Amino acid sequence: MAKKRLGDRYDGRKLRSLDPFYKIIPYIMKTRIDAQNYFEEKIEISNTEEFIKRKRRETREHITFLHVIIAAMVRTISQKPALNRFVAGQKIYARNEILICFVLKKELNEESPETTIKVKFEPSDTFMDVVRKVNKAIKENQNVDTKNETDKLAKLVMSIPGQLVRFVVWLMRSLDYIGIIPKIINRLSPFHTSVFITDLGSIGIQPVYHHLYDFGTTSCFISFGVKTKEKAINSKNQIIDRKYVRICAVTDERIADGIFFASAFKLYRSLIKHPETLELPPEKIYEDIP
Repeated sequence: MAKKRLGDRYDGRKLRSLDPFYKIIPYIMKTRIDAQNYFEEKIEISNTEEFIKRKRRETREHITFLHVIIAAMVRTISQKPALNRFVAGQKIYARNEILICFVLKKELNEESPETTIKVKFEPSDTFMDVVRKVNKAIKENQNVDTKNETDKLAKLVMSIPGQLVRFVVWLMRSLDYIGIIPKIINRLSPFHTSVFITDLGSIGIQPVYHHLYDFGTTSCFISFGVKTKEKAINSKNQIIDRKYVRICAVTDERIADGIFFASAFKLYRSLIKHPETLELPPEKIYEDIP
């Protein structure tokens, strides 16, 4: 990792070698709402389903499609590090860690509480590394009575009068703008993450385009929905059933150009379709530009 320099944040390294055109874009599009790009892909996952079944038999671990989605994203970031950038204070930074957030519904009913889980990954993580880290985090948080530190922080903030809540949020925004928000807030905040992922298939609906949050530093939001079957014609002109899933992504266009996003999502799609490539660490881990 590069040595920290003046202008860097504790959670990110300022990108100094960017073309001036890209440096000025955050001053033109000041918020993530201004800069949202929407992308949708329908991915054929018949091979993916077979892979999940095989890994369940081999490892006896609880493995779902969510694990594939997360593992493919971790690997994509290791190969396409610009996907892990964020904009703060009208400057573009390379994030120091790979962090993935997702929501855990503790029971499948409307009254059941939700909690947000943020897991740190290494760029060298294999598929099973991701499975074990995710399952560990889920196990620690799935009890209905369990309150993680993020839940406790939210409860603490909302225990004060409304006008003070507005002041606290304004203060946190201001401190985050200049890169000195308290580290404990950054660590617990679900809004300070590389990617936020939501599994809408688990509640039986198709994915939505989820907006990016102006609070925090999240530059990418991924949602995926229920799996569907469709008829297709194979190479022998036979009609067969194939399984698909729709994925919707919303990204902050200020962090990279369209060619990069196209390349990154083609890689992401390929990894989801062929998760067996995630069983070994990446041959090379790429660093973002200076």
